[in-house]
Amino acid sequence: MKIFGKSVSEYVDFEKEFLILVLVVGLVRLGLSLAGAPDSAVKFASMTALMLLGLIYYSVRVYTSGFGSYRQLLPVLAFPVILMNLIIIAGIVIAIETGKDNIFTAPEFSPGRFSGQQVSGRTWGHAAGHVVGMVWISLLLWGIGSLIMLVTKKATGGQQPKPGTAGA
Repeated sequence: MKIFGKSVSEYVDFEKEFLILVLVVGLVRLGLSLAGAPDSAVKFASMTALMLLGLIYYSVRVYTSGFGSYRQLLPVLAFPVILMNLIIIAGIVIAIETGKDNIFTAPEFSPGRFSGQQVSGRTWGHAAGHVVGMVWISLLLWGIGSLIMLVTKKATGGQQPKPGTAGA
């Protein structure tokens, strides 16, 4: 399957180390929480912070490596967002099935926290929200990343290396 002229495997190869890092941090976060570690400690295994670092790095690297431009940046940013949300959804489903909160369903990390309400995150609606979030978070990051890429293009004088020649 091709996405903007590149195969899924090309995207995965381009960012496989980052995808592995997202997976490891997400599973560590979930595992620690399920093992009973306090949320105050588990929260430092932050997939959000990791995603922000990835946003900056890949918004520059996609262009400077010759991998692509704005269109290719969208899947590069979307794949880790999808992976992150799948881990979160797994945590929510585990909490629903066991009746025991984890880091992804604790009230302080769940829907309602912005309005000051104590709302359970152990709901199918919360899980569905993360499915929707895969789309809008990817688009939001792509918008921000596109601005970073624009600055990168201006800073490099618009000279993009040919694919496969970066760092040669």
